[in-house]
Formats: sequence, C-alpha cells, structure tokens
Amino acid sequence: QVHLAESGGGLVQPGGSLRLSCAASRSIFSIGAMGWYRQAPGKQRDYVASMTNGGKLEYADSVKGRFTISRDNAKNTVYLQMNSLKPEDTAVYYCIATWRGSNYWGQGTQVTVSS
Repeated sequence: QVHLAESGGGLVQPGGSLRLSCAASRSIFSIGAMGWYRQAPGKQRDYVASMTNGGKLEYADSVKGRFTISRDNAKNTVYLQMNSLKPEDTAVYYCIATWRGSNYWGQGTQVTVSS
C-alpha cells in the first residue's frame, strides 16, 4: 500500500501563491505516476496535474502556465506550486499515486482563494 499525506493548503488572496506537498509512505521512485486532483463544493473531483516516473508532465488546461508539479525522490514528496491563483481554484486538493495498478489517495488539503 501507499499512504499519502498532503499539506500546504490555506487561505490566499487572488494572484497569490501556495505550494502543496504530498509525502508518500514509500519510495516515490518505485511509484509509476503521481498527481493532483481537486474538488470544489458541489462538484466532481477534477484532474489538475500529474507526472510519471519517466518525467512526463501533464496539466489540465485550466492550470497550464500557473501550476507546476515536481518531485523530490530523496524526500518521497511531490509538490504542486500554484501561482497566480484565482477564486475558481478554491477546492480541496488531493494527491494520488498509482502503484502496482491501484490508485491511492491522500486525505486532501483545503485551498481557498479569496480577498
């Protein structure tokens, strides 16, 4: 199994930045792919960004140019740097890991963009 713990959420003004972290319970080098989803109140959970072990990065159109996903294998941690935040980015952000054909989710961290 893989246990994931997100952190770094909070309240930020429009145009501001936040960096989310996702710490994994096992070496992320062994995990095929990791990424981020988000879920706003009353809406479905949507894809945000992902990266494979081979370094392929992908982003949802809504965050391209503003969000950056990265990883630190030594710390078993994946990051989501979020810049130029907008009110519509408000959501609970979830980390996901795909390992041996199964998906594992973190508990989520709240991001609120408001003035």
